[in-house]
Amino acid sequence: MLKKNHTVVTEFILLGLTDRAELQPVLFVVFLVIYLITVIGNVTMIFLIRADSKLHTPMYFFLSHLSFVDLCYATTVAPQMLVNFLSKRKTISFISCIIQFQFFIALVITDYYMLAVMAYDRYMAICKPLLYSSKMSRHVCLSLVVADYIYGFANGLVQTIMMLRLSFCGPNEINHFYCADPPLMVLACSDTYAKRMAMFVVAGSNLTCSLTIILISYILIFAAILRIRSAEGRQKAFSTCGSHLTTVTIFYGTLFCMHLRPPSETSVEQGKIVAVFYIFVSPMLNPMIYSLRNKDVKIAIRKVFKKE
Repeated sequence: MLKKNHTVVTEFILLGLTDRAELQPVLFVVFLVIYLITVIGNVTMIFLIRADSKLHTPMYFFLSHLSFVDLCYATTVAPQMLVNFLSKRKTISFISCIIQFQFFIALVITDYYMLAVMAYDRYMAICKPLLYSSKMSRHVCLSLVVADYIYGFANGLVQTIMMLRLSFCGPNEINHFYCADPPLMVLACSDTYAKRMAMFVVAGSNLTCSLTIILISYILIFAAILRIRSAEGRQKAFSTCGSHLTTVTIFYGTLFCMHLRPPSETSVEQGKIVAVFYIFVSPMLNPMIYSLRNKDVKIAIRKVFKKE
């Protein structure tokens, strides 16, 4: 049994977005710029929230962790992808591939529930304002964030262990730009039924559960906002939710397209394009969405520039 499950593949070749050599330098520049904007934007958001005492609230505490998770999961993919754009032999070792696989799944699932926690925070702020300070204390906020990380990494670990139980003894070309579930399973020599079902259960249950929390929170929020008599009050309440709703729409829209399909060559090709959006575009846009639509963040940015 041990011999059967032993992998003889020591490295994988990442085929990337395209095999057209003339496009590789162009794609390198495009994705380098996107990654730099992502790093600068999310690090700046974390710094602003830490530095400005007016941003020391639960909403911004969760936002700082969303920025951190976005930054981390973009970083699990971008450096290797950028190196491969300029390399003739686009290889990644088996161990590095598994580590990337583990961290990516862990961080994406953490992101699911970070967005869900942020929706719950907005529900408490708008629907239960008198109880907000006690129900969303620093201890509660910290506990919610820690639970997100632990749950995300536990899920990632289970998926990684199941991937390690598969045998890889033949083709080693991953038809993707990172070590993702479907293209890895396509390469497996052993039966992938259990791993395939686990992927669907984990992806489906976590997407459904986190999205249900968000939807229920916003149904209650919108019901509460409609009961506000003044137009100014309704507009103010809506404005606190607009940025989060935009982020949720971009992130979950692409994830549903990515994960809830059976692994095949066609789904992998389509998945590459979808993956670009939630790995690179969403983390890049989130700081912009929150800074452009949020008065408190704009004021914090102006304060930083005035100090300089």
